[in-house]
Amino acid sequence: MSQASPKNMEEEKPSAPSLNNSETNTGDYDATEARLIDLCKNIISLDESTYIQTVKLFKDTRHLLSANISGIGNGTPEEAERFWFAFVLYSVKRLSEKNGDSPPQGFNENEFNLCQILRVAKLNFVDFFKELPQFVVKAGPMLSNMYGADWENRLETKELQANFVHLSLLSKYYKRTYREFFLPSDANGDKLSAVASAGGHVSDYHRFGWLLFLALRVHAFSRFKDLVTCTNGLISIMAVLILHVPVRFRNFDIHDSSHFVKKGNKGIDLIASLCNIYDTSEDDLKKTMEKTNSLISDILKKEPHLACECKSENLENIEPDGLIYFENLMDESSLSTSLKILEQDYNDATRNKGELDERMFINEDSILGSGSLSGGAINITGTKRKFDSMASPVKSVTSPLSPHHSSALHANGISGGSKMAATPVSTAMTTAKWLRTIICSLPSRPSAELERFLRSCDKDVTSDVTRRAQIILEAVFPSSSLGERCGTGNLQSTKLMDNIWAEQRRLEALKLYYRVLEALCTAEAQVLHATNLTSLLTNERFHRCMLACSAELVLATHKTVTMLFPAVLERTGITAFDLSKVIESFIRHEESLPRELRRHLNSMEERLLESMVWEKGSSMYNSLTVARPALSAEINRLGLLADPMPSLDAIAMHINFSSGGLPPVPSLQKHELSPGQDGDIRSPKRPCTDYRSVLVERNTFTSPVKDRLLVLNNLKSKFLPPPLQSAFASPSRPNPGGKGETCAETGINIFFTKINKLAAVRINGMVERLQLSQIRESIYCLFQQILNQQTSLFFNRHIDQIILCCFYGVAKISQLPLTFKEIIYNYRKQPQSKPQVFRSVFIDCSYARQSGRTEPDHVDVITFYNKIFVPAVKPLLVELGPAGAKTRTNQASEVNHNNDGPCPGSPKISPFPTLPDMSPEKVSAVHNVYVSPLRTSKKDALISHSSKSYYACVGESTRAYQSPSKDLSDINNRLNGSKRKMRGTLNFDEDVGLVSDSMVANSLSPDS
Repeated sequence: MSQASPKNMEEEKPSAPSLNNSETNTGDYDATEARLIDLCKNIISLDESTYIQTVKLFKDTRHLLSANISGIGNGTPEEAERFWFAFVLYSVKRLSEKNGDSPPQGFNENEFNLCQILRVAKLNFVDFFKELPQFVVKAGPMLSNMYGADWENRLETKELQANFVHLSLLSKYYKRTYREFFLPSDANGDKLSAVASAGGHVSDYHRFGWLLFLALRVHAFSRFKDLVTCTNGLISIMAVLILHVPVRFRNFDIHDSSHFVKKGNKGIDLIASLCNIYDTSEDDLKKTMEKTNSLISDILKKEPHLACECKSENLENIEPDGLIYFENLMDESSLSTSLKILEQDYNDATRNKGELDERMFINEDSILGSGSLSGGAINITGTKRKFDSMASPVKSVTSPLSPHHSSALHANGISGGSKMAATPVSTAMTTAKWLRTIICSLPSRPSAELERFLRSCDKDVTSDVTRRAQIILEAVFPSSSLGERCGTGNLQSTKLMDNIWAEQRRLEALKLYYRVLEALCTAEAQVLHATNLTSLLTNERFHRCMLACSAELVLATHKTVTMLFPAVLERTGITAFDLSKVIESFIRHEESLPRELRRHLNSMEERLLESMVWEKGSSMYNSLTVARPALSAEINRLGLLADPMPSLDAIAMHINFSSGGLPPVPSLQKHELSPGQDGDIRSPKRPCTDYRSVLVERNTFTSPVKDRLLVLNNLKSKFLPPPLQSAFASPSRPNPGGKGETCAETGINIFFTKINKLAAVRINGMVERLQLSQIRESIYCLFQQILNQQTSLFFNRHIDQIILCCFYGVAKISQLPLTFKEIIYNYRKQPQSKPQVFRSVFIDCSYARQSGRTEPDHVDVITFYNKIFVPAVKPLLVELGPAGAKTRTNQASEVNHNNDGPCPGSPKISPFPTLPDMSPEKVSAVHNVYVSPLRTSKKDALISHSSKSYYACVGESTRAYQSPSKDLSDINNRLNGSKRKMRGTLNFDEDVGLVSDSMVANSLSPDS
């Protein structure tokens, strides 16, 4: 194959359509602006101040609209304009409120919110959230000029999106749960027709339950509307409905002991039975029931009665002790009035305080939209079950991560023996059960064994450790004045709720921290054959990373919307690179950790590797300047170095922390800033000449997807992990096992190895989709060379941006007819894909600004490829051609003479790693049973939305906190159990009609 000329490496970028399908000119701008003015004045009726800000922001950003039309929505000028209007209006509305201006007015006092904006723009929430990130990136400088440097935090788009997804999940959960217990009927007793039910109509009882739940969210849950708390609220609502909805509408028999398994003296124990079904804490549910009953009494003015003093058909065969009953709560005569009161209460409580009208979820309003958010991580239609807002981009298993103990609904009612497939809500409740049963039972102080390690240091550090833990966790879960930030409900009760919630989360994180810290110390002591772990246990950064990881797991368990990752990094004063040092240790040393949380940690690590460690302010750059001195000038020029870590005393002062009787620690500041303690992260304002305080990466990295791709044995470390304290040692210190390398050099090399492993998995996924296996090795080779020789290409960028460019460059040099359009089309199908990856790539425009030219800081991937990638990588691309074959054999010696090349001892260019064999494997020479990983190309077709419940995947647990091997054993025991009634048995011992190995192999080939 002949080699392509360097000129042909570049991609011809198609011209983007301009507004009104014509050349962009003043007339087009005027017409677009006129439509915006008409929208603001005549349709939304904005007040003067909001109108002026809206027009100004649009004028400042309209050049961005014209330049990016093809990348917004479906690419038409008309739709791009509607999206841009919505972006501008939403930004002005949110940021003008946060600036202390009077709330923007439109239509009436309650209607100018995101719901209203999307209705007039004819858009839906899912599409809006998908497209918003690129507006935030591109319009950032303009928003900063108008509203200040902290505009992005105040915009709260991530929190709003998480809240939207949670409400979508909760509404579906409520709908499914309601239909398990009640018939889909109206208050008049007539069953709805199938057409009406399918059309989204809900009964008045159904609507009453949702409105009462919204009242609970507004008045009782205050700021912390996490998924677990809200689910407890919904279960309390179901208990109220069971007690009050007329018996004729029930879809269950109260005398059916197979479902209501908990019994009292006078009948079923309703609360305990619901807790058993839905993995809810009985204490938490009782407390939530008290709040629900109080709301009914306060808002609906219904008089509460002890259930044991009432006689009602609804209370038959139900243990009345501890239950409250409201006479005539669900009578037809009062139900419509109660609905109106709840509607009005919601209007009054949320006026000008919320972007979502949460009542719309009960009707499945078309404005909600459909599809997935967060790159496939959160899917509100249920076609994917993973629901972290930032789930792992490398998925080999799509099954639920934890078991669910719920009931399945049959046509004639509830069956107690079957199980429903896990949902995001049920999985969250199961994970919360682990925290409640395993962690909460632990002591809130160091155990005797941990205290032994703390006292065995050069000085007793017990008080240091406990004081630090209290300060850092108070910073993560503050409880001082959050109630004042919530303007709805009773102020004192909301502050109390906030403080109780925060205190509970602090305690959970503290107990988890002590538990894992003890396990880590035990492991380190075994490796070192000593109990004196002074260098580790006096390291400030190590403890903060441990506390941050513990707090993040607690936040991930409860699924909060106000503290989304990476917020925990800012609260603890560490960076993403710091946190990555303890992720593996948490997974390794907390054996009871549910798979949901293990995968959350793995997905976090992948986020760190793909982009976060490359962002400005990452402490990785501080290590890189030691390991690669040639890169120091570029790192300092771009201002990429991390700021110094704030002292513990500074954090305590910021949160107004009271030590509560603990003695002050005068040596704390000394520990943070002393040589070898890794406390002084270099400021980007200082040249990097002293390397004593630069972080290093731990050299025990394993594959970021090892918990998923379990057969990647060749990617795992072949050596025993070194002591953990070496990960936090001074970077300039020689690494004992590094053959003359410093800790920084060893850490960066192993960090690069992890980057290469993650890239290999993603390259393989794209190669499978494109069916271009012949260039897999070349793409991987090019990626490694760029990482080692042109490292600066990764600065401030996402590794997928480099991978996409590698695909096109190798295809060009190999003369394959592959276009960027095809690459991006297939990349969109990857689970980690996000539009901003290929629509918004960073380029350094500082030189252009110095010469008086104005250029954008972010461009699309094609512009980046032509302008930055090709000039930097052209020599490497040429080497991939036939003429470069001889050069590649000697590349190791040439690399050492490159100014931007790797330092001695850097990872050499390696062949593409052996990924899981997709061919079927026969598990026995005599048994006709084969095992084969599910191919990416077949996964979507096989496990479709309509058929996914028919399949079981490895990783789908049959018991709580259980391993896949135990699950398989459990399945085998069930199949072979003597108690199982079957018409016939499965016989694997007789050689009857065995299918040939070749037939199985052919059936699983890509083309079959």
